[in-house]
Amino acid sequence: MVLSWLLPLLGALILLDSRGPIFYIQKRTGYRGSWFNCLKLRTMTHNPNASFRQASKNDGRVTRIGRFLRQSNLDELPQFINVLRGDMSIVGPRPHALEHSAQFWNTMPEYKKRYRVKPGITGLAQVRGCRGETSERIKMHHRVRYDRFYNRKKSLRLDIWICWQTVLSMLKGNINAW
Repeated sequence: MVLSWLLPLLGALILLDSRGPIFYIQKRTGYRGSWFNCLKLRTMTHNPNASFRQASKNDGRVTRIGRFLRQSNLDELPQFINVLRGDMSIVGPRPHALEHSAQFWNTMPEYKKRYRVKPGITGLAQVRGCRGETSERIKMHHRVRYDRFYNRKKSLRLDIWICWQTVLSMLKGNINAW
């Protein structure tokens, strides 16, 4: 029910803030290494010819409304459509861009094992602070460790705790979201 009124409202704000589409669609790695089109609200200036590059702190490509959407996690709302399509779950390891998977699939131990479950809109790594840019290999290593821990310990109780922590971080604002 929230999506029925919130998505159009956020879409209008995106259109008023900058030119381009409301949604950003990116190929991401999914369950067992397959790929899918991950939906997000567009938070950056539209450049269809740009090459892959993660957002960084004070990135000039991030729009004014985009900064708010990223810090509040509201840019992830369209991923509930991915959940309905069966590409994602609500909780699980965050799906990485294909470029990241290509970089780490065979070079980082345990990386591909994180995809033994469906990727999620939110996950343990994110609520424990491992989100945002992975400019250093150690940052990706920490994410993978949390993801693998989640895969081994996943339960309804853990999922509820992760969802609660996600809501709290949305209210506080995420320090690593830019």
